[in-house]
Formats: sequence, C-alpha cells, structure tokens
Amino acid sequence: MLRRSLYQGALDFRPEMGEASEEFPGRLTTVTALGLRSERTDHSLVLRFRGFARHLYIGRSVNSRRFLYALLAFDFISLVFIIATSFLPRSDLTRALDMAFGIAFLAELMLRFAAARRISRELTRITTWTDIAVIVSLLVATTGEAAGFLRVLRTFRLLRTYRMVRLLREDSAFFRRNEEVLFAIANLTVFIFIMTGVVYETQRNLNPGIKNYADALYFTVTALTTTGFGDITLPGTLGRLITVVIMIFGVTLFLNLAKVLFSPTKVRFACPSCGLLRHDIDAVHCKACGTVLNIPDEGAV
Repeated sequence: MLRRSLYQGALDFRPEMGEASEEFPGRLTTVTALGLRSERTDHSLVLRFRGFARHLYIGRSVNSRRFLYALLAFDFISLVFIIATSFLPRSDLTRALDMAFGIAFLAELMLRFAAARRISRELTRITTWTDIAVIVSLLVATTGEAAGFLRVLRTFRLLRTYRMVRLLREDSAFFRRNEEVLFAIANLTVFIFIMTGVVYETQRNLNPGIKNYADALYFTVTALTTTGFGDITLPGTLGRLITVVIMIFGVTLFLNLAKVLFSPTKVRFACPSCGLLRHDIDAVHCKACGTVLNIPDEGAV
C-alpha cells in the first residue's frame, strides 16, 4: 500500500515522466522520495537560518545583545571611514576598503532580510533603500570612481542604530540620564554630515571655494549657525536652495539641541496610573495625577 501510494505521488509530482514511471516504477519511486526528502531538508535549513537571524535581531539572549552592540560599533566605524576617506586621495587601498565595507553591508542586509517576517515591509523602509544605494556605491568604487552623491547616504546607517535604544535604556545608566541630549546630538550630527556631503559633491568641481571636504563642512556649519562670513558662497539656483535647506532644518535641529541642554533634566518613567512618561529627576509624585512614583535614581539625585 505504501509503495503504491508513493508511486502515485510520483506520477502526480512528475507528470512529464509518465512513460518512464510505467517502465521503471520502483526506481522512480526511490528517486522521487529522495528528491522530496532533499527538498524538505533544504526548506528546514532555510527556516532554521531565518530563525537564527530573527533571534539575533529581536532576541533577548546575551548573544543577541552582543550582536546588536557589535552592529552599533560597526556603524560608528563605517561613519569614521566615510569622514577619513573624504580627506584622502583615491588609491588601491581605499578602493579595497570600499569593497570590504560594501560586502559587509551586503551581508548584513541579507541577514536583515532573512530575519524579517515580511520582506515587503522591510522594502518600505527608507533605511533599506539607502543601504542598497550605499552598497552599490561601494561596490562600483572597485571599478572606478564611485557615484559620489551616494556616498553621503552611508551616514543614514547611523539612524538604524536607534533600534538599540531599548537595550541602551536597559544597560546604560548614562544613556537613560542623557537620552534626549544624545538623540539631539545624533540628529544634528547626521544632518551636518549629509548636507556637507551634498555641498561637497555638488560644488567641488564648480566652486573654487570648495576644494575638499573640510571646506564643505566649514560652509555647512557657518550656514547652519547663520554666521555667514561670506568667504564661501554657493552660486546659482541650486546653491541657494541648498543653503536655504541648511539654514531652515539646521537651525531647527540646533535650537532643539540647545533646548534640551538648557531645559531641566527629565527622566523617562511611566506613571502606573496615568502613563505620564517624563518627570523631574527628583520627582516623588506624578504632576498629572499625584500618584506616588518609585523612580530608580541609583542613589544619586
């Protein structure tokens, strides 16, 4: 009965082999069973790999934490690499480093896709597409000059490390005390580096005042702080539009940082009654509902 069932299943699975099945039924049954077993094994390996990747990104184990912290460190190293290589002439060494970083970014992106429950949702995130653009820029750099503008998109990877917020809140008392300040600094820093890259790539061959990355950084900071010494300006309609963007968004981020620095320190602690999240560092009662709070202060106020 089992042999007949396997034989019939083989005929249904491989209809194009009907004549061979009539002539060699036993052999076809064996081959088909092995093929189905191999397919199940491959499917099982894929599921296990996806489970392993998902555990690395959203797990709560020590290995998951180490992986996420290593990813955070790698993002900062890649940011330093962006800044350092912008001051160096193109050489075989920098192209080799571009290739190495590109392969590492590609491997991490594939691992992230494997960990995603729905890849379609992952493809709707802006960080996914900026990562793809960065990877293309890095790998193209091995055959010639990279697509310059795409290089500034590497700094968007820093935004992805905000996934680390939950772990940093749990593991770092310094982060819990200064979370808003650190976020304000990170937002302003990422904006400055992105706009510096835009200024450099759009002006380096047209503007005699922008000869290197330091010149572009100098202009970005002076425009952002509205100092405007006037020794470097961006001519043309495009240059004026870039300057307007730097001033509007840059000043907003800068004022937000100043507000966080000079406003009274707050701590994040959800009130058990009303859910108010931000309280004074020495608060005993919730200002909204009066509930007694037990905010961990680590023995210091």
